[in-house]
Amino acid sequence: MNNQIYLDIGNSYAKWKFQENYFHVPIDEFALDLLPISSKIWVSNVSKDFHVESNSYIHIVEPTQRYKLLTNSYKEPNLLGTDRWLALIASYEKFYEHSFITIDIGSAVTIDVVDSSGKHQGGLIFPGLNKIRQTINSFPVSHIENIYALGDSTQKAWSIGTLGLVVNSINIKVSQIKIEFPHARILISGGGFKNLERFLNFSYEYHKNLVLDGLELYADYVG
Repeated sequence: MNNQIYLDIGNSYAKWKFQENYFHVPIDEFALDLLPISSKIWVSNVSKDFHVESNSYIHIVEPTQRYKLLTNSYKEPNLLGTDRWLALIASYEKFYEHSFITIDIGSAVTIDVVDSSGKHQGGLIFPGLNKIRQTINSFPVSHIENIYALGDSTQKAWSIGTLGLVVNSINIKVSQIKIEFPHARILISGGGFKNLERFLNFSYEYHKNLVLDGLELYADYVG
């Protein structure tokens, strides 16, 4: 049985995969001591507040120029977010020889595009729903059934406006990408997906732990 740990340290949560099981805790409650005994830990860390260093037991993963036929578009490959690179690896293995769009909805929303030859076309990043709502903490939010309505209170207006901002940004960008890549498959990941899923107007597959699966694939590939 695989006795290695695959650890994704994000801005909001730390998530890990161990013996085919997935776990997560808020980042401010996480410590390496929480992890079970293992033979090795593979780490993706995009948090500015949690620091961990490589050693014989812990391997910090950084983006590379290539993974098989998947090519990183960044001139300095390590400047691409590790989580984005690993999500692309997982998507590439699923949609090999197809163009695809990978969308991660978390503290930030990232959208990346890869063509059918495996070349990364680039991507974009913008704040996720919770980050946007934190810009004005005094405004309350409410459950929204229709983002195309108008709010008859400050609470509803703020809730509809912020949710619509994120949803429309994703829907519009996907429709633009589909003009050039009409057959692109779409994978969505990230904890913020549940807030948006009813309002997305395109076909997709959802994979909750895309980064962790990509981390395991990368670890298997490089040994």
